[in-house]
Amino acid sequence: MLRLFRAVAIAEACSWVGLLAGMYVKYIAQAGELGVKIFGPVHGGLFVLYLAAVLLLARQEGWSRAATVLGLACSVPPLATVWFERRQQRRRSDAGEPQAATSVAATGSRR
Repeated sequence: MLRLFRAVAIAEACSWVGLLAGMYVKYIAQAGELGVKIFGPVHGGLFVLYLAAVLLLARQEGWSRAATVLGLACSVPPLATVWFERRQQRRRSDAGEPQAATSVAATGSRR
C-alpha cells in the first residue's frame, strides 16, 4: 500500500503541473484548451484516488486524525502530495529506527 500511495501522490502532483500548464496556455497565452481538456479529467481522477489512498493508509497505519486531515488537505495545493508522502515516509522510518536500536540493546544481538 505504501508503494501505491507514493505512486499516486507523485502522479497527482504531476497532473497538477500538467493542468496548471494547460490553464496557462488556455487563459494567459490564449492558444487553445487542449491541455485543460486532457489534464482536467486526469487530475480529477488522480485527486479522488489520492484522497482514497490517504484514507486507506491512515486506517492501515494508524495515523492520527491531524495527520489524516493534513494528508487530505495536501491534495489541494500543487505538489503538496509529494511533500506529505515524503513527510510520512520520514516519520515511518524515524519510528522504526528506535525500535531496532532497542532490540539490539535489549538482546545484545541483531535480528
